[in-house]
Amino acid sequence: MTTKRLAIAVAVAVIGLGTVFALPRKEAVGEAGITLSLPDSVGDWTGQDAEVLAKEREVLGKDTEFARKVYRNSFGDIIFVSIVLSGHDMMTSIHRPERCLPAQGWNVVTSQKSRIPLASGRSLETTRLFNTSERMTDKGQRITIRSLNYYWFVGSHDLTADHLQRTIYDIRDRVLYGQNQRWAYVTVAATISEGLVKFGRNEADTQKMIEDFIPRVVPSFQQTGVAAATP
Repeated sequence: MTTKRLAIAVAVAVIGLGTVFALPRKEAVGEAGITLSLPDSVGDWTGQDAEVLAKEREVLGKDTEFARKVYRNSFGDIIFVSIVLSGHDMMTSIHRPERCLPAQGWNVVTSQKSRIPLASGRSLETTRLFNTSERMTDKGQRITIRSLNYYWFVGSHDLTADHLQRTIYDIRDRVLYGQNQRWAYVTVAATISEGLVKFGRNEADTQKMIEDFIPRVVPSFQQTGVAAATP
């Protein structure tokens, strides 16, 4: 973390703690700017519902909602798409993948911002993670699995790919307006299949595949009025 980001984080924490007693007892809740559903098909991609694990439901707030599909195309490629919609207690519903991926056996190697052009002429800022995980094959061989994970947060009127910025929006809304945005956390991910299957995709090809897919799936669930999808 840079000195600047550390200073911002400290300031956010201080402001947050200092305003706890000034917050309204009951806050208005603004629904996230999404439709909690994913299409059965996206171009030549066909989607099937993916399971929400019991452990996820145990860890997250009881009123957390999900939409999750695994998409496959005719070439055998696979893309995972997940929407996690927070309940009223966002502390137990929304988190960064950098926090939960290590618990699932993944090592987050790099994290960077990636801006995806949309068909509307605007663009969507995402956070792109490059991850690795050590696994054992059926033959007892140790192999390294690599993956790319893109994520962002969608509120009722704000959109951000940064968890700290989302926290700042929350403090602003609660302190100034007595409101609480209900946030959705969107993930689009794929395994880098090079070395795992014949004619597998390398990192660059996997990145292009995901970044071509995102503009096609986003209009199906994300409302156009949400801010920060900028030109």
